[in-house]
Amino acid sequence: MTGLGGRGGLGWRGCWRIARRDLHRGFRGLRLLFICLFLGVATLATIGGLTAAITGEIASKGQLLLGGDVEVAMSQREASAAEKAAFRREGVLSETIRLRAMAQRVGEGKGPSAVLTELKGVDAAYPLYGTLMLKGGRAGPMRADELAIGQALADRLGVKPGDGLRYGTATFRIRDIIADEPDRVGEGFTLGPVALTSMEGIRRTGLIQPGSLYESKYRIRMAAGRDAGAVGDRLKRAFASSGFEIKDRDGAAPGTSRFLERMGQFLSLIGLAALAIAGIGVSNGVASYLTIKRNGIATLKILGASSADIARIYLMQIGAVAMLAIGCGLVAGIVLPLGLVAAMRDILPVQPGFAIAPWPLVTSALYGLLIAFIFTMPPLAHARTLPAAALFRETVDRRRGFDRASMIAVGTAGAAAVALALGTAREPWFAASMLGAVAAVLALLTGIGLLVRRVARRAPAPRRPLARLAVANLHRPGAQTSALVVALGLGLTLFVTLAAIQSSLSAEIRNTVPRTAPDQFVLDIPIAGKDRFLSLVAQEAPGAKVNMVPTLRGTIVAYGGQRVADLKQLPEGAWFLRGERGVTYSETLPEGSELVKGQWWPRNYAGPPLISLDREAAKVMGVGVGDRLTVSVLGREIEARIASLRQVNWETMGFNYIMVFSPNTLRSAPHSLSATITMKGASEGAMTRALLAAFPSVSIIAVGEVVAQVTILLGQMSTAIVLAGSVAILAGIAVLIGAIAASRQARAYDSVILKTLGATRGQILGAQAIEYALLAAVLALVALGLGLAAAWFVIVQIFQFGWAPDWLLVLSTLGAGAVLTLGIGLLGSIPLMSVRPARALRAL
Repeated sequence: MTGLGGRGGLGWRGCWRIARRDLHRGFRGLRLLFICLFLGVATLATIGGLTAAITGEIASKGQLLLGGDVEVAMSQREASAAEKAAFRREGVLSETIRLRAMAQRVGEGKGPSAVLTELKGVDAAYPLYGTLMLKGGRAGPMRADELAIGQALADRLGVKPGDGLRYGTATFRIRDIIADEPDRVGEGFTLGPVALTSMEGIRRTGLIQPGSLYESKYRIRMAAGRDAGAVGDRLKRAFASSGFEIKDRDGAAPGTSRFLERMGQFLSLIGLAALAIAGIGVSNGVASYLTIKRNGIATLKILGASSADIARIYLMQIGAVAMLAIGCGLVAGIVLPLGLVAAMRDILPVQPGFAIAPWPLVTSALYGLLIAFIFTMPPLAHARTLPAAALFRETVDRRRGFDRASMIAVGTAGAAAVALALGTAREPWFAASMLGAVAAVLALLTGIGLLVRRVARRAPAPRRPLARLAVANLHRPGAQTSALVVALGLGLTLFVTLAAIQSSLSAEIRNTVPRTAPDQFVLDIPIAGKDRFLSLVAQEAPGAKVNMVPTLRGTIVAYGGQRVADLKQLPEGAWFLRGERGVTYSETLPEGSELVKGQWWPRNYAGPPLISLDREAAKVMGVGVGDRLTVSVLGREIEARIASLRQVNWETMGFNYIMVFSPNTLRSAPHSLSATITMKGASEGAMTRALLAAFPSVSIIAVGEVVAQVTILLGQMSTAIVLAGSVAILAGIAVLIGAIAASRQARAYDSVILKTLGATRGQILGAQAIEYALLAAVLALVALGLGLAAAWFVIVQIFQFGWAPDWLLVLSTLGAGAVLTLGIGLLGSIPLMSVRPARALRAL
């Protein structure tokens, strides 16, 4: 008698026939496998698809978003005739001027009488790409006394087409409401709603004066087939000392793209971590399923099925469910980005259309397959390699079964998963550190689980029966202590991480806007009007504190003997080297700064140019006291010696500058003044009206409005992090359920024996509650440390915010998470209470 498959075994067809008949229609026993893989794959595919859709839209519409093939930007001045001639030689030229200005309502209306806006003057060629659309249709050339305004400005001032607005000394009629400004994303962050007028119109306002803070942009549309990058490089070389900021269509919105890529990478790594966590759930689910099938596997072996046949049968079953789960996850990854785009239409910088991004789907599917294989092989190898007799005795005599071939296969698949993660990451070292951290956490928790078993085995037995039973459950044969420790540890760690992240983001606003923060920023104050300004503020708000500083814009063009334009890549954290930054000069050490190295220049200093530099900026650039720094201000390169380094207290929300020059360097340059006003109970509205009546050219920024915008942005970021982290928590809960399911038969056996000996349901559940409580108590400090470390890395290292978690919230969340996970554990044990002793004993 040769058995089931004869000498040649069952073969693939025979194995599939048995696998198909044995696989329950509702995937009984393999539902956890399905849920875990679905969660992980769907998360990765959704995050990857959404990020690819947004960044792809930005890349594909580079010309539209930038407003041209090449853009040349400069502050506080317009291009000279020679510079414009050079731009025109490259293609069709369009000129715009953009500045912050107060829009004042003419006549009665609802809401405030004045609002800070972004006023933009455009020429007849604007826009070079796309179409400026108004609600009444396509916009034609605007007259010098006409404006088109954004809907937000209309709502805030309570105005409509036909009403009047005043900017500076000029009055405009609102022509229509802007429906689509094609280069809106390329303009970057704004502090107020938008208004558009002609170049003649913006000059009518009187706001374009020497020293005013405005930005001129020159967009060039080139002939088809020309290399925009080469043209940009040529202009940089031709005007190396002009302080231009030059972008081409391939980098139309670099700030937005950088943020989206970093956020997408972070969320993708969270999805990858969720998939790895779900992999443990897959392992537990497969182990539980094979435990249920243990007697059937042993029977097949007795009837002659080989180990290879067993592997084929259950690989086919598990593979079929895994493929279905991965397929459903990919479908979710296609559908969910569409829903998210629709739900976040007003939040996203662009509106991507329907497009299936194949690469995120391919990588998500590969991750799912690799994770399923890695975490399925150990329990399958265990069942495949053990003899039939050992399988029958496994409830009370658990043995290890894992051969070298399986170990090699699992190792190869793990290496492939790591290679895929690193190969698809924009920053491989960042991805490697994240994966290493996840692996270290899993290894640590696994080690703690083994340590708990050993300590429980050697510890003196408690006197109370329930406590003694709970401790025995931690080390008895078949105990899933390591799996429970990993599950509980991951769940509690994730709860702590999310609580710390969310509370730190909330504290960012509270810490950024201290009680001593000014009420208003006032920009573009004429130097000749300084005394009049101070007098007016004192009249409107007696006792108000005013801090006034000179304001210019400058670009760091060289440091440490090298030019910034020649660098292939900017140093990490060198955000201040991207474009222009605020610069000032001061006779004394500015408010909010602390001198940490070097000396401040003496009063009435008249020597060569000196500069005081922010300590962190100096560290990033690798320069120090005595080194040279070249800054382009108003198109003129100024080489200055670094006289001192300062610690800048950015959280004061005052005037904090990275670069402060000695007064003799910039005093004669055209510039204006800026001031902060800290009022004591005075009306901000009355102050605004008085200042605008006396100084029509000034711009007034209310700190409260800025805080509101930042709060919205941080809230959206927090929501994205919490949603992504919630998926990881669901995966952690799935791991806990899987650990409980994997020990189901052993616990059913214990339950039956205890019932036979007279134990009540309450006593059995009480012993399990003590067991879970002991594990939670052991893991509380571990989870607190791991969760805080993960949250600190996200807040400080990735998003570069201040670290200020709410400790009460974190500890409360830890306690609530412990109660929740304990409740899940006990709920999973309740069905075991209904198992009848006779039926359970016959199944052994």
